[in-house]
Amino acid sequence: MAEITIPARLENLDTVTAFVDAELEKLDCPMKTQIQIDVAVEELYVNIAHYAYAPGEGDATIEVETDPASRTVSITFRDRGVPYDPLAKPDPDVTLSADERQIGGLGIFMVKKSMDDMRYTYEDGQNILTIVKKL
Repeated sequence: MAEITIPARLENLDTVTAFVDAELEKLDCPMKTQIQIDVAVEELYVNIAHYAYAPGEGDATIEVETDPASRTVSITFRDRGVPYDPLAKPDPDVTLSADERQIGGLGIFMVKKSMDDMRYTYEDGQNILTIVKKL
């Protein structure tokens, strides 16, 4: 498992993406899958940077665990910000027009649809969100 802990600030998004991509390259991850993972990582990390510690600051830890045998990757995001379970919110009604839909939730919805598994827990004062993708 590889791990990085950095201040949860928007300017560190490129560092997070490069870290995840370096791990994916070790598995010869297909480009389409890497793009899906990158979009999910961006959505989840940006949410932490924007909301977890607002108005203050704190760290985010990103863990990447790969399983070459099953060709899966698990990416876990940890923060000690405000407890928030993004999976508890109902999915947006995508049959409605953009004007009719409530603001928010579309990014998490896209992550849920593009990943093979997504789970959240709150343990020891930490938000722990894990996404899993088969390569």
